[in-house]
Amino acid sequence: MLENMDQVEAFFYNRKKYGIKPGLDRIKKLLNKLDNPQNKIKAIHIAGTNGKGSTLNYIKSALIANQYKVGVFTSPSMTGLTGHLFVNDQMIEEDFFINIMNTILPSIQQMDEQGFHVTEFEIITVVAFIYFSKIADISLIETGMGGLEDATNCVNPMISIITSVSLDHTTYLGNKIEQIATHKAGIIKSNIPVVIGKMQSSVETIILQETRSKNAPLFKLGDEFTYSNIEVKQEGENFIWHDEETNLPVILKMSGRHQVENCSVALKAVNMLREQGYSIKWDAVQTALRLASIPGRFEPIYNDPTIILDGAHNPAGIETFLNTISSHYQYAEKHLLFGVFKDKDLDQMIGQCIPHFKSITLTSFEHERSAGMDELSKYSTRENIQVVNDWEEQLSNILNHSTDPNSVYFITGSLNFISQVREKMRRDDYLR
Repeated sequence: MLENMDQVEAFFYNRKKYGIKPGLDRIKKLLNKLDNPQNKIKAIHIAGTNGKGSTLNYIKSALIANQYKVGVFTSPSMTGLTGHLFVNDQMIEEDFFINIMNTILPSIQQMDEQGFHVTEFEIITVVAFIYFSKIADISLIETGMGGLEDATNCVNPMISIITSVSLDHTTYLGNKIEQIATHKAGIIKSNIPVVIGKMQSSVETIILQETRSKNAPLFKLGDEFTYSNIEVKQEGENFIWHDEETNLPVILKMSGRHQVENCSVALKAVNMLREQGYSIKWDAVQTALRLASIPGRFEPIYNDPTIILDGAHNPAGIETFLNTISSHYQYAEKHLLFGVFKDKDLDQMIGQCIPHFKSITLTSFEHERSAGMDELSKYSTRENIQVVNDWEEQLSNILNHSTDPNSVYFITGSLNFISQVREKMRRDDYLR
């Protein structure tokens, strides 16, 4: 029996020894013991190398504005275990979390005795299914890694979404784009409609083959729906969204062409819900999108000096990050603080960044997968690159000693790193 969150956190910490183990056998066995709560939720399942968090956020905002209780399962969490689970932007209460854990604990222990050791992520996924089955009208389920063998792939959704496909998690998903595309396409279910963002042709071919084999209707950005008339603003983007019957003016608070694409995918999913009988008022959707923001996604967090957080944690994310910088901060003197996992393509990511910044500071952070000083030190021979072990001291220097009004500081890399920076800024009352 778990009595408090300290004990719950200790339990999850102990599960780390079972590592990351793709595959659905363990979680299906556990869910079956718990009367399959995943079958009791109305869900949208979202996969993608980049963009799935933003797309999810736009759908969530639109549905909340139309008076629905919206469950959100997301990873990684920026605020501990409970930060994986939200209903209408409210984290799950600790007592609720503990109660669910005590409900499933006997089944976990029974499976342990049988040699079926469910992982941290599998357990938190099960908690999400149980939680949402009790209180959510619609649940937005974000994959953890890939799709085909991801624990979330037990859900039978109303709509499946694949936002983008590029190289990431190559240790688990493969080092070719076609292998990763096969994993993402693994969320496609028989007769369930699929919405996709812009894809390269080899990826699109794999997705198309899967939708045909599953008789799943496919809706592709640029074909069945699209956008036009983009206006780049200092903070945000304006555009018009189109599908067969709708022309919707949209104002976004979020910056970057990729956010226009993410929002367009989200709007198609929302319109499909409307066509399925859900009550959707477009004026409420427009208001919600105008206000929508996402922690750690090109997020301005301080004004003097300007500091922007962005979770660009792979080469495709870095490319998008740099494109947004070029659109919105072309003439600023730009500086970068960068912390990333050691299993990422450091050479490519750092190479992408070098031409865009006057200075680049590489740093380590508290996580077992963080790139350490040994990995980073080889880059310190470059003229505009320095390596520091203490990112908190570097952040303090930026906050207290930056005097150039034309300087803009960008902090990017792993979402785990971004969440630690964001938490420190909040704790020290710097978060704007």
